[in-house]
Amino acid sequence: MTFEAVAEVAPARVLEVGCGRGELAERMQKELAAEVVAVDQSERMVELTRARAVETMVGDVQELPFEDGSFDCAVAAWMLYHVPDVDRGLAELARVLRRGGRLVATTNGERNLPELWDMFGSKSWRQHGFNVEGAEAQLRARFATVERRDASGTITFENWDAANAYVANSVTRRDLAGKLPRFDGPLVCSRLSAVFVAETA
Repeated sequence: MTFEAVAEVAPARVLEVGCGRGELAERMQKELAAEVVAVDQSERMVELTRARAVETMVGDVQELPFEDGSFDCAVAAWMLYHVPDVDRGLAELARVLRRGGRLVATTNGERNLPELWDMFGSKSWRQHGFNVEGAEAQLRARFATVERRDASGTITFENWDAANAYVANSVTRRDLAGKLPRFDGPLVCSRLSAVFVAETA
């Protein structure tokens, strides 16, 4: 749904913040014939994304090194909840978008994958700065229009090892790795995510 929300506006120039390994940035560049610029705080992620022939740089969404109105579309997929000052990051994204430009921001709900996290009890609780429940209000402070598109479904972990590996790679809950209670067989978890489409005036 993130890619589709970008493709709808056929952007000529796209910014992706928190690009990770660059899979989405590469897809947008190839399938949309768009000029894509990717930013990540991790030098390793920048290196991996550059290897996909995408223009990439180390940077912080709270202080973007671009002029006002530089992009038709910006993408922040599952990363704004890691930003210390979310409002500042949103203000920067709005600034670098042209008039009528689009931000596509994807995030999870506080009850995402409850079947997994409930196995840890209260130890798994984390307060996230940008979630499905509060994102619309945060976006409306910086953008003229905001639309929420829910993305429900399930994720299946084939066994304990797969689930534990997921926990170990979680930015906010990796401290719980190895503490997951043992279980047999696959674990089916309910996904609560949403894509927010916000546009500048």
